[in-house]
Amino acid sequence: MDQDRATGGRGPAPAVPSAASLAPLAHPALLVRFRDHLFHDPNLGFWLDVSRIRFEDGFFAAMEPRIQAALAEMAALEGGSVANPDEDRRVGHYWLRAPELAPEAALRAAIEATNARILSFAADVHAARVRPERAARFRRVLVVGIGGSALGPQFVASALGSPADRMQLHFFDNTDPDGIDRTLDAIGDELGATLAVIISKSGGTKETRNGMLELEAAYRRLGLSLGAHAVAVTGEGSELDRYATKQGFLARFPMWDWVGGRTSELSAVGLLPAALQGLPILEMLQGAREMDEVTRAKEVPRNPAALLALAWYSATGGVGRKDMVLLPYKDRLELFSRYLQQLVMESLGKRLDREGKEVFQGIAVYGNKGSTDQHAYVQQLRDGLDNFFVTFIEVLRDRSPARGALEVDPGVTTGDYLAGFLLGTRKALTDSGRESIAITIEAVDARAVGMLIALYERAVGLYASLVNINAYHQPGVEAGKKAAQQVLELQAKVLAALAAAKGRALPLEEVARAAGSDDLETVFWILRHLAANPERGVTREVPQGGSPFDATYRLSR
Repeated sequence: MDQDRATGGRGPAPAVPSAASLAPLAHPALLVRFRDHLFHDPNLGFWLDVSRIRFEDGFFAAMEPRIQAALAEMAALEGGSVANPDEDRRVGHYWLRAPELAPEAALRAAIEATNARILSFAADVHAARVRPERAARFRRVLVVGIGGSALGPQFVASALGSPADRMQLHFFDNTDPDGIDRTLDAIGDELGATLAVIISKSGGTKETRNGMLELEAAYRRLGLSLGAHAVAVTGEGSELDRYATKQGFLARFPMWDWVGGRTSELSAVGLLPAALQGLPILEMLQGAREMDEVTRAKEVPRNPAALLALAWYSATGGVGRKDMVLLPYKDRLELFSRYLQQLVMESLGKRLDREGKEVFQGIAVYGNKGSTDQHAYVQQLRDGLDNFFVTFIEVLRDRSPARGALEVDPGVTTGDYLAGFLLGTRKALTDSGRESIAITIEAVDARAVGMLIALYERAVGLYASLVNINAYHQPGVEAGKKAAQQVLELQAKVLAALAAAKGRALPLEEVARAAGSDDLETVFWILRHLAANPERGVTREVPQGGSPFDATYRLSR
């Protein structure tokens, strides 16, 4: 392994597990490791077990200077240091649950005022003081956003939702027309009683803008206006902010430039939909605040985020050589892996380190839920390619005590089976030399969800410091957006070329030439897509016995 790459140019790499060290340990040795490495905070009702990560002797001592440097960087970040030098931008999502830590009084006041406005607005909606054009009250919420503007709200809505919710949530989280239609069909006749929450920091995110325009057309078909049924969460003065003002949206809430999308769940992005759903957002903020306090500890054994970051480093060699498999043994946490995919992979997937050296860092994340995993891919985890480490999430409380416990076998409940499958899978992986981490919480409630969000935000930041990358920018995302825009510009030229042919059928090469492009492959993809949608007016003809590349295209309208 390239030592310099593994350490981000910070000196010799600590020892990482060798193949021999992954041999199964005897049960007494496992118990000693478990006792030595178990983190438990009774006030939080939180446990973290990293004992099944095969740290070499001396690993923690060797990593101590670097984890202390990472903790110092985190403290500076919370104090207001610039995290994105190329954008001169601070990163302040930690202030969202502890406004008193904000470096300026104006920021503290803005956070507190926004949270108060969210609670007040939700109360007004629930009491029908804010109401739609025709219906007596709003009964549903449609969140229009993508990435961090949807993944966090979706996770929280699924984790904490119940039939007692004040409002039912729906999502436009893509620019897929069929997906948009399916959501509108699910809302059905209730669209006139649906409040839209449109979320985009810049207002220029195309997926969100497209969803908004589709929704505006749907309201228009009912003789209703979007503005009378919508609120915006966006940056001040953004394209969406201006549009919302012009269209008379019911309200606008801020999306600050110091909060990144993947860390925005505890801002208005996530708090507003949750409050409208009727969830206790103050408890979620309190859970995050309490986890933040614990994860500021300088002593590694007392800091679960530091333990988690170091476990990731050991498991991946500090170079992302293993994937993170998330297995929450609770249906309510099924979407947590999707949420963490963005948080972890967008934060850590970087080509360059902070000195501009090419390092290709990252940790891939995927997951299912227990015990579905037992019937899906645990076979490969135990016996297949050893390119992963597992994170189990255990929830101690099986169900609401009011519902009682049904024994499906003598002395055994369905919850006992779930716990048994978790422990059995953990043991089977350990016996096969596979590494794992276990997180335990008492129940899936708002406080615990806030704790999990804060834990992983902090662990991601610490790990990024350990491997010397910037967790808070994402140039690769912008590159993809620019490439997509170039495709759409080429599509416009392709359509213009077909229109200029005045109904004459053109082969692929002639279309590309007329469009001024030598990228025949992309032109082929564009034409194939246009021709598959009759409403676009492009017809495709393949001569008998010819290949798809012999097709001709014409504009029939």
